[in-house]
Amino acid sequence: MSHTLGIRQAQKQKTRQAFLDAALALLEEQSLSSLGLREVTRAVGVAPTAFYRHFRSTADLGVALVDEALGSLHPMVRTTVATAGEERITRAVQLIAGHVSAHPAHVRFIARERHGGVQPVREAIRAQLARFAEEVKTELAKDPEAAGWGDDDLLMLAHLYVDQMLITASLFLETLESPDPSEAERQRVVQVATRQLRLISLGRQHWLDQES
Repeated sequence: MSHTLGIRQAQKQKTRQAFLDAALALLEEQSLSSLGLREVTRAVGVAPTAFYRHFRSTADLGVALVDEALGSLHPMVRTTVATAGEERITRAVQLIAGHVSAHPAHVRFIARERHGGVQPVREAIRAQLARFAEEVKTELAKDPEAAGWGDDDLLMLAHLYVDQMLITASLFLETLESPDPSEAERQRVVQVATRQLRLISLGRQHWLDQES
């Protein structure tokens, strides 16, 4: 009996993933608010009623895509921010570049839906980014430069880093999707992203001077 249940559960998970993959592919050319349920089920090759065994609505499917796109990144982000100084910046840019190259559809989906028309998805993205900011804040608080910083200021700084990572991901995505992507253009984005993160770090060093 348990073996049969295991097979059924595996098949259910496989079908659920098929819905996610099909939706992600369809969303390369449109926003979630314009995505039709029948489009997704047609792409998967199942009846529309099968959709509701896995998701309550296309908004619910979108929230699942947010979790798939961002949820797995938390350990990598924590590990990256746990490094210090220039290595932190270098590793952050490398992480973003590698993730965009490996998962461009996920990056495009988050960039488009972050301010899109589906409220539950916007809220899910906002919640994930807030979680990133809290995790980054925890690591930044361990830096010697954090001495004298209040919790609110550290969280503000963490949000700056997270926002900059999103901007950097968009820059890499634009380069990847350009008609004639080149290594020279990619390196230009690396340099720009590195300098922008350095600027945030430099501002951090003088923040308490400005406050006093």
